[in-house]
Amino acid sequence: MKLWSSSQQRVFRLEKYRLIYSGPSFDSNIDISIDRTSKRYHVKSKKHEGGKEQFLDGSLDLPLDAYVGGMILIVVKNLSKGISETVHTVAFTPTPRLIQLALEPAGQDRILVGELKKHTTHLELKPELGLWLKIISTLAGRTPPDSHSWITFDRVPAFVRFEGPFYVAGPIWRIEPISPRWSNQE
Repeated sequence: MKLWSSSQQRVFRLEKYRLIYSGPSFDSNIDISIDRTSKRYHVKSKKHEGGKEQFLDGSLDLPLDAYVGGMILIVVKNLSKGISETVHTVAFTPTPRLIQLALEPAGQDRILVGELKKHTTHLELKPELGLWLKIISTLAGRTPPDSHSWITFDRVPAFVRFEGPFYVAGPIWRIEPISPRWSNQE
């Protein structure tokens, strides 16, 4: 369950965020919240197999371009076609970490909407870890993979597909609507 609010004063801005993961798809049950105004975060987590409940509380100063979860897809949809951008994302490990995320065009694909052929822009979402975090995450076997998003930029930008993890060290998931069809799958 995601809850977030934003302020759209020419840019999207994360104001508050709450995320709850629970169930067998996740290695832990986790309840996360962060608030820009108070600069406070709270994390409650418990491993499924006999884990002890853990609590983390602290403060985190969020830059104006900090986004989380599905909010990043909204930002991607609002990029100008063919433009690269670098933003920040908050990754809960379970302690929140600010990570730069490069949003880069990676080519075009064709889809069919009914009988109409359309083009989508494939964007790569690449976490840019600093040197020390890259070394530590590599040694721990927790280097985040790139994610991928496909957007049509016709009259109104529209989401077509997403591939990537939903949480740190999570599996790669694919989200796509039933229609459109990829033109190579006719």
